[in-house]
Amino acid sequence: MVFDFLRSKAEVPEQKASAVGPVVAYQTSGRVAWSPRDAVSLTKVGFCSNPVGFRAVKLIAEAAAALPLVVQDATARYETHPLITLLARPNGAQGRAELLEALYAQLLLSGSGYVEAVGGEAGLPVELHVLRSDRMSVVPGADGWPVAYEYAVGGRKHRFDASSGSPICHIKNFHPQDDHYGFSPLQAAAMAMDVHNAASRWSKALLDNAARPSGAIVYKGAEGQGKLSEDQYDRLVGEMESMHQGARNAGRPMLLEGGLDWKPMGFSPSDMEFQKTKESAAREIALAFGVPPMLIGIQGDATYANYQEAHRAFYRLTVLPLATRVTAALASWLAEHGGDAVELKPDLDQVSALSAERDAQWKRVAQADFLSEGEKRSLLGLPAVADHE
Repeated sequence: MVFDFLRSKAEVPEQKASAVGPVVAYQTSGRVAWSPRDAVSLTKVGFCSNPVGFRAVKLIAEAAAALPLVVQDATARYETHPLITLLARPNGAQGRAELLEALYAQLLLSGSGYVEAVGGEAGLPVELHVLRSDRMSVVPGADGWPVAYEYAVGGRKHRFDASSGSPICHIKNFHPQDDHYGFSPLQAAAMAMDVHNAASRWSKALLDNAARPSGAIVYKGAEGQGKLSEDQYDRLVGEMESMHQGARNAGRPMLLEGGLDWKPMGFSPSDMEFQKTKESAAREIALAFGVPPMLIGIQGDATYANYQEAHRAFYRLTVLPLATRVTAALASWLAEHGGDAVELKPDLDQVSALSAERDAQWKRVAQADFLSEGEKRSLLGLPAVADHE
């Protein structure tokens, strides 16, 4: 009787399928697969494998590294200074532009940048080196503040002290949920990058398979009517999932057995607007980095009236804030190593993209008769008195 009871329960239609059955059976097509969000994976997906992310990072890093820098204090702007000499040749393998470009790129890719000071116990370091962010980890103390930095490479670890005068300068972006590491633009653009990369793979797979359109499989039994058995249906679904779903199988031709008929439905990439999807994802990636889309060659963007206006906004809103923050952090850190307490910042007078705005500012300040000479110089970011020869 016990077995009869179980048999009767199995015959109840409502007990045939689980509520999560469709999720398990169609997990390859119903669930969204996102890339990992760690710094190494994001760099591979968003920089090494995505042209929009690559160009955005290169554009910002190269522009910021090429900015002319000035060293000054409250009384003078220096033409020659030990800090200028150090930055001109920070180490034997890099010049100023190469070092700063690497530092800016690390900030954009991982949200954190690390600079190591080598030598110079009694003053400025002898050399500066940018360390890879994915190899560096912060060691917090009992109170939560960093007490050391660990650099791991080749199975070995080297620990740097994090106290005042540390050989490591840690520059990081604001992160609302992390006390020790910065937030990377790649993390904000990760979903758009996955969409952009998936659309590219889909297009490539369609081209490899002759770009055949989608359609439907219709089963015709006797006299045009029929129904697949449960085993036949499961077999067909399994073959569809393994052989004809996903970007790598896009457009692959099917081998149909008797009674199965293929009906094209005309869902071509143009009908499904894959190109527009790619362009929309590309704009989101550029937006996360703060790069006007038209500077990367993305069509259909009309945020700015012309290329010159977009170029000016790029420098004013993205490049200059990044360069100003990083150079100020470097100057403050180097002052802890026995250097002079000077200000290191971009020279706005030599930024060609902002020449029109700078000329207008100089004109307004020069015509302000109610300001003293010292106040005018202060407004223009110059020392209070004339430069020393």
